[in-house]
Amino acid sequence: MRIAIVGGGAAGLTAAITAARPGIHIDLYEKQKEPGKKILASGNGRCNVSNTSLDFTDYYGRHPAFVTHALKRFGYAELERFFLDLGVLLRPVADGRVYPLSNEAKTVFHALEAAVRRRGVNLLSDRGVASIERTGEGFVVASKGQKERYDRVLIAAGSPAAPQLGGGEGGLRLAEALGHETVPFYPTLVGLHLPGRLHERVAGVKLHARLTLYVDGRVEERVEGDLLFTRYGISGFAVLDISTSASRALLRTRNVTVGIHLLPEYDRQGVVALLQKLIGHAPQLSQLSMLHALMPRRLAEALLRFLKMEGEEPCSSLGPKELRRLASTIADWRFSIIDTHGFRHAETAGGGVATEQVEATTMESKIVPGLYFAGEVLDIVGRRGGYNLHFAFASGHMAAKAMLGR
Repeated sequence: MRIAIVGGGAAGLTAAITAARPGIHIDLYEKQKEPGKKILASGNGRCNVSNTSLDFTDYYGRHPAFVTHALKRFGYAELERFFLDLGVLLRPVADGRVYPLSNEAKTVFHALEAAVRRRGVNLLSDRGVASIERTGEGFVVASKGQKERYDRVLIAAGSPAAPQLGGGEGGLRLAEALGHETVPFYPTLVGLHLPGRLHERVAGVKLHARLTLYVDGRVEERVEGDLLFTRYGISGFAVLDISTSASRALLRTRNVTVGIHLLPEYDRQGVVALLQKLIGHAPQLSQLSMLHALMPRRLAEALLRFLKMEGEEPCSSLGPKELRRLASTIADWRFSIIDTHGFRHAETAGGGVATEQVEATTMESKIVPGLYFAGEVLDIVGRRGGYNLHFAFASGHMAAKAMLGR
């Protein structure tokens, strides 16, 4: 049997390792000079390969339940055994995220690459695939003017996220040419753009906050974590966590806003009480000094400017109505979201090949027998925490088993 795998990322490498058997010829096409660049960059170079808690509710797409079978067949225990066979030890941390014990993405990459070469896979680097043609019972794959025949083809060409690391829409175009419906890609796990110039004044300020994402005025998602103001808007882990829902809504031209709670350990009335306590004990403080006791100074200055308040006036001059207005803004400072920071800065991307046309138990196309899909090229994207890499490994493993008829 001859198998072509398009894409040398996590899904493609896993599939190649799993499918490699005596009598099976595998060509692994990778358009970059080296495979696995996104693996090396993942988890800030630490490679968050999985999570000990996996469920379809950790994923987005038109049909996120599509991942259920893959997670059951190839869950964390199976992934741990897979990497142990490659000589990689994994270490879960307190929140369920899983990293290599070495804490280096290079460990994962080198183990996968070595296994591919050791098992006789023909790694074709710097060989992007121009087309895939269905011919009789097989396929013809064209690459750099050469054509090869195969019995099975797996498209695992990823998404447009991080084009500087090889991301692109090539896999989507190959799928479309073979008659598949696709969902437009959108950036995920990415910073968000805000209008105006206010955020520029506080660029670099970082704090722990609660974010509420509103879509058309309704609460879509609520998270708590690190928030970083930037020259373009907001970033930080909490922002990455809401970015998928925000990006999907922007793609549908919905009205998207974010409410920022600057002091998430207090409710609105608690913030009022905190301000009253400061005024009662230190009435001589300016309004700016009072707010500086609660948050970074530049943020306090921006908040006063936003509310058109005189920062140098004594805090004792604030009446009940002004206190409530101030507390309400601290507890839910609203900003419009006008864009994401784009694919170049996105860790992953949503959208891809419509999962309605793919068999969830095998990853085989329902409309082109012998054609398979795995990883980010599918309309599946996970939340932050190792979910995307795990699905790439799981779907690549399942596709390989199915191609072998196992």
